[in-house]
Amino acid sequence: MSRKQITGVGPVPASGADDEGCPILHVDMDAFFASVELLERPELRGRPVIVGSPSGRGVVLSATYEARAYGVHSAMPMSRARRLCPHATVIPPSHGKYGEVSRGVMEIFHAVTPLVEPIASDEAFLDVGGARRRLGPPAAVARMIKEQVRERYGITCSVGVAPSKFVAKLASRQCKPDGLLVVPAAGVVAFLHPLPVSALWGVGERTEQALTRLGIRTVGDLARVPVATLRRELGQAVGGHLAALAWGRDERPVTPHAPDKSIGNEETFAADVDDPETIRRELLRLSERVAARMRKSGYVGRTVSVKLRRADFSTITRSRTLREPTDVAQVIYATACSLFAAAGLERVRLRLVGVRMEQLSPAETAAHQLSLGERDSGWREAERAMDRAIQRFGPDAVVPASLVRGRLDEMGAGEADGEVRE
Repeated sequence: MSRKQITGVGPVPASGADDEGCPILHVDMDAFFASVELLERPELRGRPVIVGSPSGRGVVLSATYEARAYGVHSAMPMSRARRLCPHATVIPPSHGKYGEVSRGVMEIFHAVTPLVEPIASDEAFLDVGGARRRLGPPAAVARMIKEQVRERYGITCSVGVAPSKFVAKLASRQCKPDGLLVVPAAGVVAFLHPLPVSALWGVGERTEQALTRLGIRTVGDLARVPVATLRRELGQAVGGHLAALAWGRDERPVTPHAPDKSIGNEETFAADVDDPETIRRELLRLSERVAARMRKSGYVGRTVSVKLRRADFSTITRSRTLREPTDVAQVIYATACSLFAAAGLERVRLRLVGVRMEQLSPAETAAHQLSLGERDSGWREAERAMDRAIQRFGPDAVVPASLVRGRLDEMGAGEADGEVRE
C-alpha cells in the first residue's frame, strides 16, 4: 500500500481518509518554543531561529524548521548549533510564556475528551473514541484541534491518527510540520515496515548497532526475524517488545494525568569547573529547586540521582535509593554530595551537573513516613516556611548562606553568576 493510499497529509485530512478503528491521536506542537517566540517577533518568520542560551554553553531548546535544515536540533550543544547555522537568530528562553500557551492548548484537548495523556508541555495523546457521536470521526476531531490551536494561539501542530499510541506518534512525526496523517488499521503494517528500525520505541544507538550487525535495517527486516532470535540477541524483554512493535501491536491505553516519573534540574556552567566547593554549591542550589518543585507538586521521592558531564561531553549518572521518601532539600543535597564524592570526579573539569528525584509518590500517601524523623521534620517545616516567603517576596527572598557566600565571592572577583538557567 502506498503512502498516498494511507495518508491524509497537510492541514486538512485527505477526503475519505479511513479512520475507522483509529481512536488515538498524538498531537505535537511544531517547534513549540520557537513558534511561541515568533508570536512576538513576526519579522523573524521564515528565517532560522534558535531558542537557547546565547552564551554558547547551553543546549538548543527549540529551533525553527529553517534552522533544522542546517542540521540544528533540540538538545544539541549551542556551540555546535551556531557553527552549523551561524546566521541564525538566537533567542533566550522565556519559560513563563511557554507554560501559559501549553496550559491553553491542553484546555483545548480536554474540551474534546477527558482521556488526555500529556507527554510534555508541547505534546499529548488523546483517545477520542468516545467523542465520535458528539464531534465526528477521529480525522475530523484532529482537524478541529489543529484549527483551534491555530486560531487561539497562532501556532501550528501536527497530528497522527492511528489505532495505537505508538503508531499515532510515528504518524505525527512523519507529517511535520503542520500536517495530519491517518494510518488506518488495515494500513499499519504497510506504514511501519519501510521505516528505519531506529523509529521503534526502545531502539537507541546500541540496540540499533546490534540490529545492524544482524542485517536488520528496517522495521520490515525486524518483523521477519523470529521472536526467539530477537530475545536471544537483545534479551527477553527488549526482544519481545520490539517484535510486537514491528507488527504495530501496542496495547497501552491513554492514561489521563499520568504522574511525573521524576523531577529534576540541571545546570550548564559558563566555564568548565573543577573546584569541588563550587560543584557542591551548585548541587545545593539544584537540590533546593528540586525539593521546592516536589513540594509544590505534592510529591515525595525515594531515589536521588546526580548527573555529571565532563568537559569532553562524556556523562555519568549515579543514584541511591533512600530508606524513606522525602521532599527535604537537605536530605537530597547530602545524598547528592555523597554520590558526587563516590563518582571520583572531584578534581575533574565538569561542564554540567544535575540532580533528580525518582520513584515519586503522592506526599499524602507517605505522610506517616515523613513524620518519623524529628530532624527531617524540622528541616521540612523550615523549607516550607521558605516556600511561603519566596511565594510572597520573590525567588531571592530566602537563600542558603553558602549560596550567598558563593555569589559574594563571584561578585568580588568581578564576574557574573556563572550559570545558564533552564
